[in-house]
Amino acid sequence: MALKVVELFAGVGGFRIGLEGYPRRKDCNYEVIWSNQWEPSTKKQQASRIYKNRWPQAEHSVENIADVVENKWHTIPDHDLLVGGFPCQDYSVATSLKNSEGLIGKKGVLWWSIEAILRKKVNKPKYLLLENVDRLLKSPSKQRGRDFAVMLASLNNLGYAVEWRVINAAEYGMPQRRRRIFILAYHQDSGLYNRMVQTTEKENWLQTDGVFAHAFQIKTFNDNSYQGTLEEDLAAVSATFNLGGKASPFLNSGLMYKGTYVTNKSFPDYTGPRTTLGDILLEESLVPESFFIRDEDIHSPKGWKYLKGAKNEARYNKKLDFHYTYIEGGMVFPEALDNASRTIITKEGGKTPTRFKHVVQQGGRLRRLTPIELERLNMFPDNHTELNGVSATKRAFLMGNALVVGIIDRLGKILDQQIHQKTHTLHREDGL
Repeated sequence: MALKVVELFAGVGGFRIGLEGYPRRKDCNYEVIWSNQWEPSTKKQQASRIYKNRWPQAEHSVENIADVVENKWHTIPDHDLLVGGFPCQDYSVATSLKNSEGLIGKKGVLWWSIEAILRKKVNKPKYLLLENVDRLLKSPSKQRGRDFAVMLASLNNLGYAVEWRVINAAEYGMPQRRRRIFILAYHQDSGLYNRMVQTTEKENWLQTDGVFAHAFQIKTFNDNSYQGTLEEDLAAVSATFNLGGKASPFLNSGLMYKGTYVTNKSFPDYTGPRTTLGDILLEESLVPESFFIRDEDIHSPKGWKYLKGAKNEARYNKKLDFHYTYIEGGMVFPEALDNASRTIITKEGGKTPTRFKHVVQQGGRLRRLTPIELERLNMFPDNHTELNGVSATKRAFLMGNALVVGIIDRLGKILDQQIHQKTHTLHREDGL
């Protein structure tokens, strides 16, 4: 029987594609039974329109998940696996649970919607798979690691063990240098929880035995392992964790069980095939003329060449009546095609020259990336975001917010194997 999945902050369905495939794989052992996507301050809700277009029969909610959790959380069905790429926000605790009638954190902070679902469900999901930017491990700047500690303490109080890994997709052969933290959690009623907790040497789980270790192999850890404990009182964690510390105790690999965390720095161990930016480019004849850049936009005073170039120039802040020297390093221009792409961002679309948009050279001319190419950098199907009324600029925005589907594909397959204790069949020659 397929594992039932709830997909939160679904965007255009990156988690779903990674777990189920698109079209759905015959051997898929996951079924998304409910999803939610709601973008604040917009009426058109283009991501949800695309999601519904690709999965017309989906049980898909287009409401603020905080409102759903507060007013009709019972409409979220019981499920085995909860997934989502939730926003990175300030996770500080506003008040303790007993004094807040269920509201632990600040309103509008979407981590607390996840926490509330887990807390309210009698039949809690046995597994979580979450994604976020890697700065989560060291935020906020004035209390390094506090936000992640609050999350770990929350999950511990709800009966979950956790493992995490920061993964750069390009370091495992994928076409984009996109570094994100992925978080797996196992409820105490699951076999994976018991196997992790019973592992005598916890670093063995991180290096060889756990889901991340099988899906994304790493080299032997260095000697900088760190261990600590978390209080149960979330308000106390929020107020005191690593107070005065200059650096976060959380490194790019780690696990937490029964309030104790173990963390170390991992290094990728990958020798398989690699996809480059050049590999994903469309043929020149298929690129609309509007994506090619005019010479005057390249060489104008505020054009592409200037914005991408190195700077050491005098500037003046009129508001503060302040003269200063602005120094900035140059960027590769145009982009190197024999390596993975730089990280794509939400402002990738549009003709206006900027420093961070990608510019490639093709047929002797410079051009921007097309929506299809941006989809390929995240390993989505071609034209996944194509829909009447959705502009190329909006499609670029959606890809800037998306994840690399290939990471979820690998994690999903290994998680399924580990849950059902199947024989491990993914090998390095398969790109692992």
